[in-house]
Amino acid sequence: MLNSKAFKALAHPVRRDILKRLRDEQLSAGEIAEAYDMSKPSMSTHFSVLKEARLIQAERKGNHIYYRLNVTVADEVLSGIMDIFGIEKEK
Repeated sequence: MLNSKAFKALAHPVRRDILKRLRDEQLSAGEIAEAYDMSKPSMSTHFSVLKEARLIQAERKGNHIYYRLNVTVADEVLSGIMDIFGIEKEK
């Protein structure tokens, strides 16, 4: 079942775009932030919302934080949304 944190995380276009960027590779916070014209605190808020929803995972390496998509949770969210709309997953 989808929780409200996942819906909140997916509600903002920047957060959806961050998830798209993390589909294929792990990126540093700085690499992700370069794509957006917003302050570091605003970016940090987006990362926090995504982490709270467990859609991304963070790992500190030295002075950098790297983010990656939490595929397990992303799949659960996708399955939940498909269920809401009566869309069957291909087998």
